[in-house]
Amino acid sequence: MKKRFDIRVIGQEFSVLSDKGDEYVSKIVQHINERAKEIGDASEDVTTSDIAILVALNIAEELFRVKGEKEDLRSRFEGEIGELISYIDKESEVTPCDVRDSL
Repeated sequence: MKKRFDIRVIGQEFSVLSDKGDEYVSKIVQHINERAKEIGDASEDVTTSDIAILVALNIAEELFRVKGEKEDLRSRFEGEIGELISYIDKESEVTPCDVRDSL
């Protein structure tokens, strides 16, 4: 069930709905505000709107980078799993024999 949260992001008040807990929402707000402070401290003559857009661009870049890393790992693991399955299949091949061979 969604819960209403009153949050403050880059000095502005917002009311948002989320089905996540208080701690989760708080961490997101903290992350955004920290990124905004970093950008504001590193830039001169930027408006709150400029900072918000730069934060959004930075977080979007981070998201795309992490998605790419996830896909790379998935591909690597799928390849390694395929190699392991082939190895197991090869090693578990049963060679037919006649019981009389052991007599």
